[in-house]
Amino acid sequence: MDIFLQIIVSGFAAGGVYGLIALGFVLIYKATSVLNLATGEFMTMGAFVCLTALTQASAPFWIALPATLLFAALLGVIVERVVLRPLIGEPIIAVIMVTIGLGSILKGITHLVWSPEYRSFPPIFPPQPLDLGFAIVPSGLLWGFIFALVCTAVFTFIFKYTRTGLAMRATAANQQAALSMGISVKGVFALSWSFAAITAAVGGIIIGNISGISIHLGHIGLKVLAVIILGGLDSIVGAIIGGFIIGILENLAGVYLDSIVGGGVKEVVPFIILVIIMMIRPYGMFGRPIIERV
Repeated sequence: MDIFLQIIVSGFAAGGVYGLIALGFVLIYKATSVLNLATGEFMTMGAFVCLTALTQASAPFWIALPATLLFAALLGVIVERVVLRPLIGEPIIAVIMVTIGLGSILKGITHLVWSPEYRSFPPIFPPQPLDLGFAIVPSGLLWGFIFALVCTAVFTFIFKYTRTGLAMRATAANQQAALSMGISVKGVFALSWSFAAITAAVGGIIIGNISGISIHLGHIGLKVLAVIILGGLDSIVGAIIGGFIIGILENLAGVYLDSIVGGGVKEVVPFIILVIIMMIRPYGMFGRPIIERV
């Protein structure tokens, strides 16, 4: 079996999960122009809620998953209503800084409720890997990729082909014009945050199933920043393609460069790409360039 093809396939599958988490960033940014730096903590809390339902409540996964998504949606609405809505009209940098503080608060709550111990998920997917002949996709990555594709398809459909999506796109384009057309901008904001919390929770469950969870799971949210900068802050397609690229490059660096420099390259590759993209094309591959004339 060609190790290079195995690396590409595994990176592609992992990139799908990155793209799903990046989708949460994009949904909020498209509607509110806010970069939510607490996405990682939404992931962590969603993963712990699902794990609690599976272990403490002994609920089957088909019940634990909808319960977790409902919790995530409510959390997103509460955060938007209590924390973000009072900041409407304030400078964007102030709102972004608040999301950093929000992440610390959510991490603290997770620490108090579940403790900092590392936890493993019980088996929730069939353990058989997918044998493609030229490469093997582990079960966790396979089902994570499937979930990522399903969620991406659902949210893309909602955003492009429904009245709700039309309202979100109108709000993203011009909030004043959307208000004049009778669209509830505040409602769109709350919906965007709930959607983003749902995608983050699903991402947390997928990663938890693959590698377990702890209160430090949220650091993956920072890694996903490279994905959305690469793909474009306001592009759903860019989030997915950026996830694939980062996932593949990360795997390639882990195999071919870690052995040369003694390790650690895989962890920093996304941030190296982040810096390069910011220097060359700061609005990403599919992002909309903003031109200011002075």
